[in-house]
Amino acid sequence: MKARITVTLKSGVLDPQGKAIEGALHGLGFADAANVRQGKIIEMKLDETNEAAARARVEDMCRKLLANPVMENYSIEISA
Repeated sequence: MKARITVTLKSGVLDPQGKAIEGALHGLGFADAANVRQGKIIEMKLDETNEAAARARVEDMCRKLLANPVMENYSIEISA
């Protein structure tokens, strides 16, 4: 199975990289870009063949390492 994890900062958490990207976009003439937030995408292959078991395994990975639950949200997509 394949897993794709999208990690983003929770709303209300300061996002200096998002602000820097927004400023750069404005400097390039994209003045309509607003409230830019950045995140990360993690993709991996799992040996697991059961989708529910794969999702549970990735949830455990997110809680233990891949995301900081105090500051970040995450979503998981599992595919064959």
